[in-house]
Amino acid sequence: MLEMFKGYKGAALKTLQSYKARVWGETVISTTRGTFTGIILPRSESDDDQHIVLKLVTGYNVGITVDTITGMKEIGYRKANYKIPEKEFPMSPDKPNVRLFGTGGTIASRLDYRTGAVIPAFSPGELYGAVPELADICNLTTEKLFGVFSENMGPEEYKTLAKAIGEAIRGGVDGIVVGHGTDTMHHTAAALSFMVQNSPVPIVMVGSQRSSDRPSSDAALNLIHATTTAAHSDIAEVLVCMFGPTSDEYALLHRGTRVRKMHSSYRSTFRTIGDYPVATVQKNVITPLRDDYCKRRTDRDVTILPYFEEKVSLLYYYPNMRPDIIDSLVDNGYRGIVIAGTGLGHVNKAVYPAIERACRKGVAIYMTVQTLWGYVHMFVYDTGRDLMDLGIIPADNMLPEVAYIKLGWALGQTDDPEKVREIMLTPISSETTEREPYNGYLILQGGIPEVENFLKTFHK
Repeated sequence: MLEMFKGYKGAALKTLQSYKARVWGETVISTTRGTFTGIILPRSESDDDQHIVLKLVTGYNVGITVDTITGMKEIGYRKANYKIPEKEFPMSPDKPNVRLFGTGGTIASRLDYRTGAVIPAFSPGELYGAVPELADICNLTTEKLFGVFSENMGPEEYKTLAKAIGEAIRGGVDGIVVGHGTDTMHHTAAALSFMVQNSPVPIVMVGSQRSSDRPSSDAALNLIHATTTAAHSDIAEVLVCMFGPTSDEYALLHRGTRVRKMHSSYRSTFRTIGDYPVATVQKNVITPLRDDYCKRRTDRDVTILPYFEEKVSLLYYYPNMRPDIIDSLVDNGYRGIVIAGTGLGHVNKAVYPAIERACRKGVAIYMTVQTLWGYVHMFVYDTGRDLMDLGIIPADNMLPEVAYIKLGWALGQTDDPEKVREIMLTPISSETTEREPYNGYLILQGGIPEVENFLKTFHK
């Protein structure tokens, strides 16, 4: 009996029982807000008891509040197929060999009967069953390293992933794809940019903003673009491959140290900050947007530097920040602090004594800007000069998250402050640049005439 109402409880369960409606039943639900037709989906045991979840014929899911329901009628029953059909992945000696590492991000997926949640499909056979176009691109092998949400990725995972990539490259693969959740993908991309150096093949990070059970999912196309890049591109760098525009036209390849997630739900969420993307990917065509990238090589030489000091923090400055925040980090043994300061790299005078105490104790403190675009210029005003006198080091136009990752990586290698400084201020993968192009900063403000005219001519 409970299988008929999988995951439902309380008021929602009573509503289903009263109308004799079942999970997986195709049902017409009348409410005070209109009539909805779709399939009742199971719910997780941890979900609330006030909603019934319906998958509409459009493919989207909608939650219907039980106290708005005035009638329910089951008109059919379609128990879901919970497993993506698995087919043997066809291999060919004529195709490049690509290794896909899984960390927990959802690329292809299936619906879990117990919870109603989307579960990643990962084996080559599952991926081939979900995205058969992959077989035209490469010979794909997979290795699941972790099964975590991206917010749970951290130093240990970075190091494990870097070592696995090194082993795969030395083993002869022609390209690497890393499936990753989008929320912290730019952190991991920065970590791999420092930990995996001189790669002879592309290392492409990819994820999806919308899961595979949604009609607007970007998962399959992102995976096609990423494997195309890994298999056929001559760009041998750490890259993030995600949608360029919100439509399905092409993907952008972003450098791992200059990319950032900029929107919570848009499919075109990733943007190169203060520079140009490296290339576009459209169907089977990779079009470079610049020519200063590292080229693919035929050797198997790669340098793996899997170091990270965990006692590093990133502080986002805000008005009225108090010195005890910095003191507490020092008291708890933190060896490095990155500050995302205001303007050209400033903080308030109240924290000056704490900064001075931290620097005297050997804590490495680097300044970035919370504006994201632009450079730290601490010599312009007295505030900046005073902070440098206390021991803070400006980090040019390094993004705050990238500076945090790089400082952890630097302190994982040495205790010598001068060596740390040398590592931090020596560009490795374009984390700092001599200048930003004039059109590397573009934010179109909707609602104003010239932008609206542009949008009518083109599209977002």
